[in-house]
Amino acid sequence: MEITTLGPRRLNRALLERQLLTRRHEVSAEAAISHLVGMQAQAPHPPYTGLWTRLVDFQPAELSELLTDRRVVRVGLMRGTVHLVTADDCVAIRPIVQPIYDASLYRNVVHGLGDSTVDVAEVVAAGRELMAERPLTAKVLGLALAERFPGEDPKALAHTLRSQAALVQVPPRALWGRSAQAACTTAEHWLGRPLAASVAPDAMLMRYLAAFGPATVADMQAWSGLTRLREAVERLRPALAVYRDEAGRELFDVPDAPLPAEDAPAPVRFLPEFDNLLLSHGDRTRIISDADRKRVFTINGIIRSTFLVDGFVAGLWRITRAGASSGGAGVGASRGDGSRGGGSTGGGSIGGGSIRGDSAVVLEIEPFRPVGEADRAALAEEGARLLAFNGADCREVRFV
Repeated sequence: MEITTLGPRRLNRALLERQLLTRRHEVSAEAAISHLVGMQAQAPHPPYTGLWTRLVDFQPAELSELLTDRRVVRVGLMRGTVHLVTADDCVAIRPIVQPIYDASLYRNVVHGLGDSTVDVAEVVAAGRELMAERPLTAKVLGLALAERFPGEDPKALAHTLRSQAALVQVPPRALWGRSAQAACTTAEHWLGRPLAASVAPDAMLMRYLAAFGPATVADMQAWSGLTRLREAVERLRPALAVYRDEAGRELFDVPDAPLPAEDAPAPVRFLPEFDNLLLSHGDRTRIISDADRKRVFTINGIIRSTFLVDGFVAGLWRITRAGASSGGAGVGASRGDGSRGGGSTGGGSIGGGSIRGDSAVVLEIEPFRPVGEADRAALAEEGARLLAFNGADCREVRFV
């Protein structure tokens, strides 16, 4: 049987459709987070913008309520980074990605145990006991553990808990309009139920394909952070649709998933820092060129805020106070919580919710190449909505 070849634009339109970006959808934030198999949340507030750009009339209070009600959580998952996921996905996926955390236990160059001979099981048991009393920051947890394990590096002890237990960051961290340090407890304690027993990745990979496919095995590994997924894909092959890309690589997909035409309309969209749209394939040319990727992915691990024109990354955006330097960090610029964390480089993520104030707020749009008049007008209109979403009273959209 002849296998269909899919070019970059066809893959682009499939990705946009499945990522809820060809139109805004009338679904709940919880349903969207589930469909997307989580949202990278290395910084606390970019998911709010990520949901706003995907959903009809999304209000920040909806996500804040999901966090306080423990229906969604922030937990380290795919690629060893913090993700915002449903409670169900937390307990189901965390055991599957455990090999990522096992690998970092000793080898993490910053916080790994290195040559330590400490009993890991005893450290984990002690940490669970401490966090059952109250959520703890990594610093407080590490110092408390160091009292029980003299001579050990407090940071390495805290990292041991992060790598060997599913730690969720609890509110008020990441609530809209709030700021707080990342305090953690175990997922089992926070959610009142155990993690799943199964570590088979099959169901997780099917959901990945539904949200990001068609995709190669290398794509699945790039998204998850896991290796050696070929065996699982071969198990699934009888249930999968198979295509090829223009390089001849096999692309796997769930049957009957959307595959829009390559010329299907694609509206302009603003994406926050760390959006999984840019992070979930080995070959990312279906959404961003290799040259543009170097302008978006910084050397200190920040994935800058971008906008899409005709479905592809076409530039950066940032929000500043009027009169502020455009090279600065932007209003409420985010800082990372994950293993690859770092400060913002001015990419434009909205950090803390409302930005109301007396001074004007400016959305600066920085195209990588000339933008046509119609797309420029669409960006200005969508940008004004983005500022309104963030509570700016006096606002301006400026191309730089």
